[in-house]
Amino acid sequence: DAREETVMAADRRFIPPDDVETQVFDWGSIKGMSEVRVTGASRSTSGAVIFYPGKGHARHNHPGSDEILYFSSGEGDQMVEDDDGNPVVRHLRAGHMACISEGVLHSAVNTTWEPLRILAVYSPGGPEAFLRSLPDCTIVPAGVLPHR
Repeated sequence: DAREETVMAADRRFIPPDDVETQVFDWGSIKGMSEVRVTGASRSTSGAVIFYPGKGHARHNHPGSDEILYFSSGEGDQMVEDDDGNPVVRHLRAGHMACISEGVLHSAVNTTWEPLRILAVYSPGGPEAFLRSLPDCTIVPAGVLPHR
């Protein structure tokens, strides 16, 4: 009925982390909190990212999607190539943001003993589906606690 559809639509707007799968990598984990599969969002997607202490991910890019990274806790080194293709590294911490244009190579590493937490936003969405398909990605179902 109409009431049930309204409740379902509202449920897609408020996402508890336990309701979302976890993508686990050797460097950390990602929870795709807003993506087509979870909220129906297609113009932008976002996820909570955790980098384990001392870990980082390889240099990569996202053809066709801009990425915004908001550092919510911890600190680390963020590399983003400049317009000439030269790597520029900045040490970022909670409250800092990195803006990465589509196709630009970038990487990050947690430089401390505590987890580094980042909110990643892609516009348009799509990179989250690619990450799920990588061979080093383990999918932990919603509601199950990931183990390292």
